Amino acid sequence: MTIGTKLQQTLASAQGVKANLKTFALDTQDQQAKNMYNQLAQTMDGVINTLQSRVNYVEQQEPQYKGQ
Repeated sequence: MTIGTKLQQTLASAQGVKANLKTFALDTQDQQAKNMYNQLAQTMDGVINTLQSRVNYVEQQEPQYKGQ
C-alpha cells in the first residue's frame, strides 16, 4: 500500500468520524453532550484540512498517487 493510498484512507476515515460526531450531536437531547460532539466535529475540521493539505502535496510531488 502506498503512502498516497494510506493518506486517502486516513482522510476518508477522518471525514467519517466528523460525520458520526455531527450525527451524535443531532441525536442527543443532552445539551452538554451536544456541545461536546459539535466541538469535536470542529476539531476534526482541522484534522481533515491538515490531511487534505498533505494529500494535495503528495499528489503534486508524486502524480502517480493522484486519485488513488
